[in-house]
Amino acid sequence: MEPPAGPVLYQKLLLWDPSLGSEDDEEEETSELVAPDTRRPHDSLGNKFGGLPGAWARLGAALLLLVVAFSLAARQLYTGADPTGSLGSAAPRPGGHPHHPGVYHHGAIVSPAATCSHLGRELLAAGGNVVDAGVGAALCLAVVHPHATGLGAMFWGLFHNSTSRSSTALTSGPAQTLGPGLGLPTALSTLRLLHMHFGHLPWSRLLVGPTTLAREGFLVDAALAAALAARGTKGLCPLLCHADGTPLGPGARATNPKLAAVLLRAALAPTPDLAGDALLSLLVRDLGLQGPSSGPTPALEPALQLAVTQGVLSTTPSPSAGPELLTVLEAALRSGGPSPDPCPAPPQAPVTPVGSVLATIDSSGSVLLLASSLNSSFGSGHLSPSTGVLLSNLVAKPMASAWACPLILHGGADDTEADVLGLVASGTPAVASVMTHALLSHLAAPQTQAQTQHQQGPTPSTSVCGQGILLQVAAQAEHAHVSSVPSSCCTFQGF
Repeated sequence: MEPPAGPVLYQKLLLWDPSLGSEDDEEEETSELVAPDTRRPHDSLGNKFGGLPGAWARLGAALLLLVVAFSLAARQLYTGADPTGSLGSAAPRPGGHPHHPGVYHHGAIVSPAATCSHLGRELLAAGGNVVDAGVGAALCLAVVHPHATGLGAMFWGLFHNSTSRSSTALTSGPAQTLGPGLGLPTALSTLRLLHMHFGHLPWSRLLVGPTTLAREGFLVDAALAAALAARGTKGLCPLLCHADGTPLGPGARATNPKLAAVLLRAALAPTPDLAGDALLSLLVRDLGLQGPSSGPTPALEPALQLAVTQGVLSTTPSPSAGPELLTVLEAALRSGGPSPDPCPAPPQAPVTPVGSVLATIDSSGSVLLLASSLNSSFGSGHLSPSTGVLLSNLVAKPMASAWACPLILHGGADDTEADVLGLVASGTPAVASVMTHALLSHLAAPQTQAQTQHQQGPTPSTSVCGQGILLQVAAQAEHAHVSSVPSSCCTFQGF
């Protein structure tokens, strides 16, 4: 195997060169492990695009990179991903040993769209880490699942670094309005901030696949088709409609060239602020506004944590539902009784935010969980003609982030051998109860099942209250495990 082109930030990720063969080739372990350096130098230029020193040189280099990569990305996305949404393969590798579906030697990703899981896997296999894979897949979902997420969505994230054994929360900041009933878009600046501190591959590399999908087209999957059929196409044409105004069905091809142009501009942005500006300036012009009084305020901060007998629980801080989740978990663990009813009677038929989740993990235990929401299906229904972006109607109110509470169970600072478990759910008004039930079910598994779990992965929860999805990832016995409830909702891929 040729020497890797560059170090991966986290342990035990295979630096795989596509020229050396397919994912079915015999695996080789990388011998050089480098701890992450979050203090590495970044471009701190804060000027607008036209005034950046060397901007033309960066522009030319980035355009050349994107043009060369487009054809490769298109081939990978359209021929490598299973458009039917297959759930992965359990075929043994030549000379290796068989794995159950969802168990991988090095790294894996699970998301609601087969194309995006494939894109995340390719980023992992190209030498990226879990942040690269997760951010790339999130941007892909922004293209192919506009009913659930997008550049107009609000994002929350939770990242666990297996090397430093620390957990970091990603927040979009308080929900703000761009106009009446329209949420301020924060996705680009939020994801760019996460990648700037913890990613490894170039930022522009992560946008190649999503930009290609938006420009060249993607196949409408069952989830998007069902959302279109339920809502109708008002405000969504011609993006998601046939010429006669009827909604696109499963297997139809959709394109979004305006969104592709926004992603191309964002690929050249050296800072989170400028990544957001690539979209915000166009939206303000579309709406005839003077612009918001303040821009997005994403932040990275220490995760909210609770020490328990089995390790440390980490989640996102307020105003997410993380604090509520830890309160419920602490009470349940203290009582020592059975796990609570995961589906309590909802108070006065609350509105369930429509959202999207994804999870990615490597075998050393680095995890990224991402949750995003437009609030309603297709958000506000306002499609910006200059950007191809659907704005959310997730506006400032106390419960704006009650749907977000990703959770990671990991060992303490001195426990380097502990397993890692990650959970993230969406689409249910009882998200904290669902997460609590899933964790307690995992912890209550009989010790006699320990060996089976190391081989097959943790047993997923069987209920998400009749709606929504629950993703579960784990690092056990130097393997990455991924699963989902219901099993048909999502696609996992790994290597």
